[in-house]
Order: sequence, then C-alpha cells, then structure tokens
Amino acid sequence: MQTAPFWGKKRLRPVLQLQYRLRSTIFQDSLYNCVSNLAQAVMPERSTGSFFGEKWANWRIAVVLLLVAWLYAPIVARLAQQWWSDPNFSHGFFVPAFSAFVLWQDRFRLAAISRKPSSWGLPLILLALAMLVLGVFGAELFLSRLSLIALAAGLVIFFLGWQMLRAVLFPLLFSILMVPIPAIVFGQITFPLQILASKLAAWSLPLCGVPVLREGNVINLPAMPLEVAEACSGIRSLLSLTTLAIMYGYLMEKRVGVRTILALASIPIAVAANGFRIIGTGLLVQYWDPDKAEGFFHAFSGWLIFVVSLFLLFMLHQALKFMTERNEVSA
Repeated sequence: MQTAPFWGKKRLRPVLQLQYRLRSTIFQDSLYNCVSNLAQAVMPERSTGSFFGEKWANWRIAVVLLLVAWLYAPIVARLAQQWWSDPNFSHGFFVPAFSAFVLWQDRFRLAAISRKPSSWGLPLILLALAMLVLGVFGAELFLSRLSLIALAAGLVIFFLGWQMLRAVLFPLLFSILMVPIPAIVFGQITFPLQILASKLAAWSLPLCGVPVLREGNVINLPAMPLEVAEACSGIRSLLSLTTLAIMYGYLMEKRVGVRTILALASIPIAVAANGFRIIGTGLLVQYWDPDKAEGFFHAFSGWLIFVVSLFLLFMLHQALKFMTERNEVSA
C-alpha cells in the first residue's frame, strides 16, 4: 500500500481536524436540541407527577380537617347550644354562615393563588393546641373556642402559605364574633350600659312631663318603678347590630374606610336606640298602662327599635355615599 508523502499528511491533517470539529459541533447541537425537545415533551409527565403530589397534599389536608373536626366537635356543639339558648349571642349562627359565603364568593380568586406552604404555621398550630388544652382543663370556654380560629389560621399558613392567609383574613377575623364574650367581661360591659340607659331616660322623661327619680339602674316613676335590667342594657342589640353592620358593609360597600365607619357607627346607634326604648317604655307606663312594660309590648319594642337601628345604619351609608359622590363631582 502506497502511503502519502509526509508533506501531504501535514496539509490534510488541519482539514480533517476542521471537518471533525464541524461534524462534532453539528452533532452536539443536534443532540442538545433533541434533549431540549425531549425535556419539553416530558414536562406534562412532570406536571402529572405534581398533580399526584397535589392530590396527596389534599388528602393530608382532608385527614387533618377530620382530626380537627373530631377534636373540636364537643366544643362546637356547646357553642351552638349557647347560641340557641342565650338570646345575647343568637347572632352567632350568622357568623360562620357568612364567613363560608365569603369564601364561596371568592372561590375563583382563592383557586388562582399559588400554594406556598410555610413551616411558620407550625408554631401557631402548637399555640392553638396549647390554648385548647388550657381552655379545656381550666374550664375556660372562651379560650378553647378562640383556639379554633387560631388553629385555622395556622393550618392555612402551614399548608397553603401566607398569601392564602391574607386572602382569607377577613372571614377568619369575622369569625371571632361568633365566640361569646367571657362572663366577667360581659358583666363589665353590661352594667355601664344599664347605667347609661338609665341616665338617658332620667334626663329625657322630665322633658316629656314625667317626673323621675333615678337610683342606680332603677327609674322611679309616679306610676311604678322601672328597672333597667341586664336584658334591657342594649348589649344584645349592640352585638347583633355590630355584626350586621360588618356584613352589610362588606356586601354593599367596596371602600374599607366606609366599612369601618359603618361598623363603628353601629355602637352609638345601638346605645342611643336602646335609650329611646327605655324612654318609650317609661311613657307607655306613665300614660297608658303599667302592665304594658312587660310581655308582648316589651318584646315588640325591642324588635321595633332594632329595625329602626338598621334603618339608621342604612341612612348613614346613603349619606356617606352622597357626600363622597358630591366631593368627586366638585373635584
């Protein structure tokens, strides 16, 4: 076999090396493109895997919710029983129903939020469980009931993330209104309201020609003494009207400032309305029949005053809307 001369080998070697490099470069580019296309083709399989991962996460959430339901079933049962038996907290039935309605109304917005679980929810979960243990063994119903809301917030952070917590923060905070006030705090609020209603009636009835002598929460009229009892303190209408004011503001108003004004205005409206109820009862006793201070007329006056309070709240909202629209037009 005849071999090429030495000088031919030196001339052909750079050309062969160049061809080899070109071919290897082309092959590497083709291989890279194939791998990229293959990776893109495999992406649905990865998303399928994440889908199964999400299903597993959903199963874990379902198991935790079942454990929470088993753990808090006696507490929720006693809570519902108090709503049913205690008229001061009968508004509690509407609170979880409205919170569930808010979550259902925002279901599409909540579904679009990406899940970013955070381990910072675990300390809040442990704190809620500690509150539950202290409330159960210490016979403190308020603490054990409040732990349910704290536990719900911790579970949201742990499984869904902080962004989801911000999205459901309003219904969570609103759920606090379903927890009855502790008896000690309830007494500290009720008695000043009794005194305030008595003073308002003692100041207003003489303007209507009815002489009054007030002794604490007892209003002595010429016809009979009239006691402003705990049931007539206005705490019932105050709690109910505040709850309804928050619900009304959320449904009928988008501006947070106006919602806050409506919620805060419900307090003086409820107190003033209860004072007018006491005044009306005093006039009814003095100029008609002392027996009308009890029974049907007494209960009917409570419902009537509450309806008037709702109407005043509605008129306040309309006035705020009118003032806002007028300022926007003038600007």
